[in-house]
Amino acid sequence: MGLLWAIISWIIIGALVGLIARAIMPGNQAMTWGMTIILGIVGAIVGGFIGGLFGGSGVNGIINNPWSLGTIVLSVIGAIVVMAIYGLVTRNSRV
Repeated sequence: MGLLWAIISWIIIGALVGLIARAIMPGNQAMTWGMTIILGIVGAIVGGFIGGLFGGSGVNGIINNPWSLGTIVLSVIGAIVVMAIYGLVTRNSRV
């Protein structure tokens, strides 16, 4: 049951982090709910790496305690970075 709960937690956290990041980012982000969740999950991992660079517990802390306030803040920062990069990459491909 531990792995199943971890997967469900990551999907929920990805959705929350993605929605918060989309609300903070200026402009219109043309992406689906699925892409928001995926970018939120990737953003959480990127946020963990950013936290690790500044002496935090890094990705390990996100995996062990995904519901802490510090983890969510780092995840949102990571998601904003990932969504900005996604926006730059897909902006040129839209016609």
